Amino acid sequence: MEDEVDRLVAAWRRERPDLDVEPLEVLSRVSRLARHLDRARRLAFSEHSLEPWEFDVLTALRRAGSPYQLSPGQLLTQTLVTSGTMTNRIDRLTKKGLVERLPDPSDRRGVLVRLTEEGQDRADQALAGLLEQERAILAELSRAQRGELAGLLRQLTAPFDNIPG
Repeated sequence: MEDEVDRLVAAWRRERPDLDVEPLEVLSRVSRLARHLDRARRLAFSEHSLEPWEFDVLTALRRAGSPYQLSPGQLLTQTLVTSGTMTNRIDRLTKKGLVERLPDPSDRRGVLVRLTEEGQDRADQALAGLLEQERAILAELSRAQRGELAGLLRQLTAPFDNIPG
């Protein structure tokens, strides 16, 4: 079975036989798959009236476990956005009734961001929708192939995920 990347690689091999275009065979497919996944994520989230960034914040809180709260700093670490961006996101989610700000009992000047019941319901429903979309994307692979692919991708991503700072 041929795909668009096969055609792209063949064209580059014809036009630039002096270059080793083998990396394109893997990374162009990863890039194309990322675009398909982004579309599937947006569809899953839109069905629950969520933007991708809203899902990211809500699910960070949901994964924290009961009482589903984190400090803004902890949310920054998990979502990789700036402090100003996170403040804006928390404000917008608060207005939608999906999170609430509470005083941090261990820091008089600090706050905690807590998932509301509605926020938890939306996060749970959107996650279920996302998993349905992702299962469809992976449907052509056996369980063993999915495990092998996950391991190979982990080898590629782990060095980026473990860069200090």
